[in-house]
Amino acid sequence: MEITENTGHPRRWAILGVLVVSLLVVVLDNTILNVALRTLADPVHGLGASQGELEWAINSYTLVFAGLLFSFGVLGDRTGRKRFLLIGLAVFGLGSLLSAYAQSPAQLITARSLMGVGGAAIMPVTLSIISNVFDPRERARAIGVWSGAVGLAVAIGPILGGALLERYWWGSVFLINVPVVLAGLVLVGLLVPESRDPRPGRVDVLGVLLSVVGLVALSYGIIDGGEHGFGRPVVWASIAVGLAVLAWFIVHERRSDHPSLDVTLFRVPRFAAPVAMIGLIFFAAMGVMFFSSFYLQLVRGYSPLQTGLLFLPFALAQLVFAPRSAAMVRRYGGRAVSAVGLCLAVVGLGTFAFVGVDTPIWLVGAAFFVQGVGMANVMPPAMESIMSALPREKAGVGSAVSNTIRQVAAALGVAVLGSVLAAVYRGEIAATTAGLPAGARNAADESLAGAYAAAGRLGADGATLIDAANTAFVDAMHWAGALSAVVAALGVLVALRWLPGRPSRPPVTAVPAGEPELAATS
Repeated sequence: MEITENTGHPRRWAILGVLVVSLLVVVLDNTILNVALRTLADPVHGLGASQGELEWAINSYTLVFAGLLFSFGVLGDRTGRKRFLLIGLAVFGLGSLLSAYAQSPAQLITARSLMGVGGAAIMPVTLSIISNVFDPRERARAIGVWSGAVGLAVAIGPILGGALLERYWWGSVFLINVPVVLAGLVLVGLLVPESRDPRPGRVDVLGVLLSVVGLVALSYGIIDGGEHGFGRPVVWASIAVGLAVLAWFIVHERRSDHPSLDVTLFRVPRFAAPVAMIGLIFFAAMGVMFFSSFYLQLVRGYSPLQTGLLFLPFALAQLVFAPRSAAMVRRYGGRAVSAVGLCLAVVGLGTFAFVGVDTPIWLVGAAFFVQGVGMANVMPPAMESIMSALPREKAGVGSAVSNTIRQVAAALGVAVLGSVLAAVYRGEIAATTAGLPAGARNAADESLAGAYAAAGRLGADGATLIDAANTAFVDAMHWAGALSAVVAALGVLVALRWLPGRPSRPPVTAVPAGEPELAATS
């Protein structure tokens, strides 16, 4: 048999290393932030951010990232992928620098939005560059390395963040990005070749604006309602405007000949079902990750580094079981594997509906591990179903849609579950704070971190407030944990009803040739 020449770039593996670092810094940032939330809420050592402001610190990045992902992929294909990667790294580095030295929660939220712009420019072009520099025979292996960087970031992010917070001020979790970005700019400039799509798509500017405005308005109403109560007209007006704009977005996308999100794909059940499943599990999981950081650091008194280590069972489960999931799909079929995985995630998430102030910490670690095992067995069958439901030339679109839905669902999970947590906590703590001075009462009513700060100024009465705040927070966590489990359980029903029993072609680990074109929109 004749062996054809490898058509890949001579420096393709070095280029892949640079692209992996570029991706790593984008994913790492969010996992680092989880362990920094308690410090950011501290009025002395942090910014004194409220729970709602912390939710926006997460969601301002995620929503901007998700809203721009498709269009920035098209822009990268049109203007030059190397150029766009350099621009994305520079913007991400600038946003990181501004985040590190933010003087208020509002400044941090704005800087995080800028980081979202940079992240949205980086992620799609890295896959497109891989497609350009690797021979098709090596492409699946290269993308496997690229995908593994995400798991690595999930694993080391909380530990690195905790280690930084043990020795340095809170801004270090953002400042750590800057030298990595600078190195990335130099290496990309030296190693990565320029490439363009000879037939780039058109940018759907109106679609991008509608999606971002609609999601921000909806999230604002949910977060503000949870923080200050749902009895105010402005909350429901914001939610109504958000839903109306998102409905306009869907109508516009259906009529557009160059949509930023091809909503017609959702008419295909084998595509729509796994995308919905991905959205449901990430909605549930990211909301739990948000409040569990406060539980571990405030209620249980663990340091940031110890908290990062307690998140490690989740990451290790992902790293160990995700690579084995594809073999399970081949043997048992996507429906069975994903249903079992989602059931395990329900158990892990539902554990937080029963965790108390003094629950053995090994049980919390076990819950994270079970949740990680479950989620590791959701993505491969979901992606296999997505890919098998689409023609080969739409493979990149399928990946991009699932990634966008995942980001949006994560943001809404933080918003909704965070609002449930805040509303229940506020109702539980009200009786205890009624007799406190106005300043202490307002701080304690706002959040658990506020209660701890107020307790420090109350002398002997502070211990009573802390006990009441811990109890109120744990009660609120029970409601949020139960809701997250219910949402994940809906994913089980979706999997059992619509996911195929056996893959019609090899699972997604053998990535189709079109997969790297994440930026494609049609």
